[in-house]
Amino acid sequence: MALEKVKSASQSVMQEMSGFIYGKTLLGSIGILILLLSLVGWYWSQEPSLFSVKANAEKLATDSAQSVVTGYTTTATLHTLADTLLNKPGGFLRNDIMPPGVLMDNMPSWELGVLIQVRDMARALRKDFSRSQSQSREDPDLAVAEPQFNFDAKSWILPSSEREYERGINKLQSYMARLSDTNDSAQFYARADNLTRWLGDVETRLGSLSQRLSASVGKPRLNTDLSGDPGQTADSAVLVDVKTPWSQIDDVFYEARGTSWALIHLLRAVEVDFADVLDKKNATISVRQIIRELEATQEMVWSPMILNGSGFGLLANHSLVMANYVSRANAAIIDLRRLLEQG
Repeated sequence: MALEKVKSASQSVMQEMSGFIYGKTLLGSIGILILLLSLVGWYWSQEPSLFSVKANAEKLATDSAQSVVTGYTTTATLHTLADTLLNKPGGFLRNDIMPPGVLMDNMPSWELGVLIQVRDMARALRKDFSRSQSQSREDPDLAVAEPQFNFDAKSWILPSSEREYERGINKLQSYMARLSDTNDSAQFYARADNLTRWLGDVETRLGSLSQRLSASVGKPRLNTDLSGDPGQTADSAVLVDVKTPWSQIDDVFYEARGTSWALIHLLRAVEVDFADVLDKKNATISVRQIIRELEATQEMVWSPMILNGSGFGLLANHSLVMANYVSRANAAIIDLRRLLEQG
């Protein structure tokens, strides 16, 4: 009888020890998995470095046995921006449904900023830069590429966003090949009016970003949405509370970083392809100053999180700092447009 009790007690102890070991093993495995996902997420969150648009265009031309002609640098830059979205560490994360991508929001927001600029430049190429006048025929490659980049960025499958964007990239390659072939009909018209229209799109994008960044602290302002509208009544000019939700503050910040990163390269390419126009208008320095303002947005963020202190409080407000650079760049673009139109 006593022997049976001893055996039963031993079995109970062994079961408890087995459960304890199993629990520790399970917790340890979960901890290791979380650590690995965190390290992968950190690696995927590294923003791509700036690159030389001239060297990039020359490399693409050399690899494809093509020549760098007017418009090639701008198109090659657009090609590389889109390609970077798909082939950077982690690939395109905005449509991920598995960890760690689905748990990340900073890099997907950065991707959105770049993607918007890719879409705007692709549209400008299709409707302005590649056409001599409003009644001329649009380029067949760009007519396909532009809508491809406007595909839903969060589509995971059937079809995936990456597949549609890859098709747009391939059409850009085809346009570049035809552009460098003097016997082909592909054209790029580096005129001041074309450049002004694209800068108008950039101006509205940066203006919106500046407002959203500044709204991180939330302040009441007069409702000026209907300013200049003859139908506006006096009662419509009331105070409205404008504030970016706290959960979206870092998203807007990184969207602005992605937008600025893309614009730095596009403006550098514009400086190359529109060199004669900018020189005649004495506007080259203006473009370089805009680039310098945008380059300041790419400084290292040393804080582990985007801080949202009040304007003159103890803590920093990264959104307001970003809004300052974006607003200065936007103001310079407005001046550049006026110079191109009237200079």
